[in-house]
Amino acid sequence: MTHRGSRVLRVGSLARVEGEGTLLLRVADGRIEEASLRIYEPPRFFEAFLRGRAHTEPPDITARVCGICPVAYQMSACQAIEGACGVTVERSVRELRRLLYCGEWIESHALHIHLLHAPDFLGCDSAVELARTERAAVERGLRLKQAGNALLELLGGRAVHPVNVRLGGFYRVPTRSELRPLAERLRRAADDARETVRWVAGFDFPEGEVDADLLALAAPDTYAIEEGMPTVVRTDGVRGAFPLSAFLDRVREEQVPRSTALHSRLDGRRHLTGPLARYAVSGHLLSEAAREAAREAGLGDPRRRPVCRNPYRSVLVRAVEVVYAVDEALRLIAGYEPPARPYVDVPPVAGLGHGATEAPRGLLYHRYELAADGTVTDARIVPPTAQNQGTIEDDLVRVAQAAVAREGTTDEELARLCERAVRNHDPCISCATHFLDLTVVRA
Repeated sequence: MTHRGSRVLRVGSLARVEGEGTLLLRVADGRIEEASLRIYEPPRFFEAFLRGRAHTEPPDITARVCGICPVAYQMSACQAIEGACGVTVERSVRELRRLLYCGEWIESHALHIHLLHAPDFLGCDSAVELARTERAAVERGLRLKQAGNALLELLGGRAVHPVNVRLGGFYRVPTRSELRPLAERLRRAADDARETVRWVAGFDFPEGEVDADLLALAAPDTYAIEEGMPTVVRTDGVRGAFPLSAFLDRVREEQVPRSTALHSRLDGRRHLTGPLARYAVSGHLLSEAAREAAREAGLGDPRRRPVCRNPYRSVLVRAVEVVYAVDEALRLIAGYEPPARPYVDVPPVAGLGHGATEAPRGLLYHRYELAADGTVTDARIVPPTAQNQGTIEDDLVRVAQAAVAREGTTDEELARLCERAVRNHDPCISCATHFLDLTVVRA
């Protein structure tokens, strides 16, 4: 690879992420002048066709946004609409929702760690190739994913696009005897989760740091998953929180011509959601087993609220979160008392409601405006990948600049480094449409 003259490099679609798009790198005199994700997936207009629907429908409709994290969309929608209608769901139902969400965290993180991200660290092009050399690890990851799926199937009715979730709760809740076999399975999964942290901790993590504020939900006395208040950890270390009702005032979206995904800024600055942000905001509230795993893995003592900004280490935080999600699921099952009713009625009223939960990839925000008969008159959805896209581009500039500065870096190597930088953030490009062909222009 030369640093002068014009050159165009094209690479096939980005592997091991959900969605499609292109990356443009513009290089002049050995400097990266532009790095942009050009998402070309057609927008799916979910917000538009939610308008005019009954207030009971968004949990089912929005679950179809993503096949990997449908629970996140269902829970954010339920939270927002119940808030608009002034309804509070009883604690036992909320805990069942958290248990369902734990299943999604387990299966999504296990998929990303073992099949999508680990090959980058171990010099493999695919999970199939990885299985030839790390068969035990891949099988362990599949067991974890199956354990998460089992929670989704029991509580949600099926593992993909659950059908048992409804406004106000569930159509049906499990009995204690139905949860007992899951507890036995999760106890075995706890061993797999801790072993996964030890395995991932042995990866070689390149140096790097995202220059962005970190944004995650925070909840009193617990690691935020299904509810909480948006909380910021800025690059200067200053922390602050704001009410969910102010989310769209603080997180501003803008359309960019190269992408069908909106870009977002928090108070005019780049920000990042996801595991690095959650660990910075609430790591001290992890379970004891998860805190111990984090310390042993080199993430620092969570009780001292360390901040990790190395995107390569996000896979390590995800592994720690699997330990936590398994522990939390076991805790919820042990204390489970079936609610008197599987759901509470949510009668329609004119109102405005906000909801946010922590999808595996980061903070997911929903906002709904309802007419008096419950008709949805307006809907806004801000997925985590759309919020992260600007920071991903900045990260690509950093990675690509270091690569082109090294004499002898080939176009193939550059493309591989850029793909890896994108996979650090586990983007769900399909969710964000509202990667990777790679084009490098050298002048």
